Amino acid sequence: MRTLYFDCSMGAAGDMLSASLIDLFDDKEKIVEELNSLGITHVKYEIFSDTKCGIVGTHMRVTVDGVEESEEMHDHHHEHHHEHEHEHEHEHHHHDHEGHHHHHTSLHDIEHIVCDHMKVCNNVTQDIMGIYKFIAEAESAAHGKPIEEIHFHEVGTMDAVADITAFCYLLDKLQVKNVISSPVCVGSGTVKCSHGILPVPAPATAFILKGVPTYAGEIKSEMCTPTGAAILKYFSSKFDVQPMMIVDRIGYGTGKKDFESANVVRAMLGETNSQESSIVELNANVDDMTGEEIGFAMERLFDAGAREVFTVPVNMKKSRPGTLLSVICDKEKEEEIVRAIFKYTSTIGVREKPVNRFTLDRRTETLNTPYGDVRVKISEGYGVVREKIEYDDLSKIAMTKGVSMSDIKKEIRR
Repeated sequence: MRTLYFDCSMGAAGDMLSASLIDLFDDKEKIVEELNSLGITHVKYEIFSDTKCGIVGTHMRVTVDGVEESEEMHDHHHEHHHEHEHEHEHEHHHHDHEGHHHHHTSLHDIEHIVCDHMKVCNNVTQDIMGIYKFIAEAESAAHGKPIEEIHFHEVGTMDAVADITAFCYLLDKLQVKNVISSPVCVGSGTVKCSHGILPVPAPATAFILKGVPTYAGEIKSEMCTPTGAAILKYFSSKFDVQPMMIVDRIGYGTGKKDFESANVVRAMLGETNSQESSIVELNANVDDMTGEEIGFAMERLFDAGAREVFTVPVNMKKSRPGTLLSVICDKEKEEEIVRAIFKYTSTIGVREKPVNRFTLDRRTETLNTPYGDVRVKISEGYGVVREKIEYDDLSKIAMTKGVSMSDIKKEIRR
């Protein structure tokens, strides 16, 4: 499965995430030309090679009518301590600077810009609006107003629209099937705005990241922006350590500021096994159950959703013979399986350990034979191909014909 993994140990911002995707392409200038042809009014994308703590990456700059969003362009009462990108979502005000016009923009206005003017496919349009709805919900919660009354400032200006559009367009172009992100560093300290001093993460960011594993890190600064948070929350299937994957491309998107640590978002693109899921192994020792009781418990564990259940004879305390019960299950089934182990066995403790698996891709095909249709399970990958005729089909034919299963297999293979 084509998988993209984001390392967010230095937080995340819209421009950094988009730049990390651009950095995955060999012909970056061609990608920038494509972005500039999307028809985003008054917007121009530019990229530069940038180095952070010895790591070479790509920095993306967006200008609107030739002007780049910067801290100096904002109201003097709105002090920015933002360390990543040109956008900030904490204020709503109106001003002009050298012809660069900012104004209040509603979610409906954003929809008009995205749906009626941009040259992007429908799924990209849906993704852009999905991200903006996350942000609108966060602003609604932070300000205690209905979404219909929420008006964006920097999040609603064209440079921020450009960041989100670039990410959605590039992700679609890369044909990524699955996005996984690390736990997100949000930073610590405070950020100043005209309303006063706000804690980091800012209220909108904190709202968006509800349910996502986050941490403060060592740097006292705002490391994750609402836009960065919304992009990650919208696309990521989970927030976890890097899965087992074969990486073929690595991209670095750089931020504006310099820290002791490299201020980058790292994107790792590669292949994960299509059958991959979070797997755990649960083990329990029992020494006072009969074989029939253990067999009954194993059946109940399969009913509860276990992938595999097996037993191993062991010697326990005081050299007593016992049984090691092992269960392989999906992470999301773990709690249910643990309850079943305690319910159907005499154990008083269950051990858990994460499991990484290498599995072959599997599919089932139907083979037409003189005996009728027979299902064949095909497993392939890592340079091998294996085929196995479905047991239920074989046994049914063997019983009907009154011959052995091995005879039927020989006939089918001929």
